[in-house]
Amino acid sequence: MKMLTVSLLICAMLALTRAAAVPEEETGLTSGPEGYSGIVEVPTSCPEGWISYNDRCFLYVPTPMTWANAEKQCQTWGGNLASVHCFDEQHVIQSMLLRQTLTYPLAWLGGYDATQEGTWFWSDGTAFSFNYWSPGQPDNLANADCLLMNFGGEKKFDDQPCDYLKPFVCAKKL
Repeated sequence: MKMLTVSLLICAMLALTRAAAVPEEETGLTSGPEGYSGIVEVPTSCPEGWISYNDRCFLYVPTPMTWANAEKQCQTWGGNLASVHCFDEQHVIQSMLLRQTLTYPLAWLGGYDATQEGTWFWSDGTAFSFNYWSPGQPDNLANADCLLMNFGGEKKFDDQPCDYLKPFVCAKKL
């Protein structure tokens, strides 16, 4: 029975491979309405208003929201609150905010430790390995479980209560 199943899988794969290799003229198929070819294209640039850095797009949203509502909003656009993995990313995001606001506003990023105090995660599931905390932070003052950027004179990370209303930064992969 196993041999028959394997044989059928191999035949199906060969048939699909050969069908994919047949030129459009021989199949009688057209590219469909308005040039649709059935091929899904991966975007090579960020949507309008987003900025590109490496393989991600970033967007500053000046509308103050709670951390959870900001995360939900980013998800509706196909991303998450931004994770930051190195100083260069931090600098790119800060530069974007400076260009748009002429200042360095406090803004939510995707870091949180609500699951376990002192164990930080990024909402996009990537590893939290870039520690860019302001001196004395995180301090969990007033049960602060969410991360914002541009805190203090050094413009670094701080933990704040998640129900505070702050602007935020979204990120998504290209």
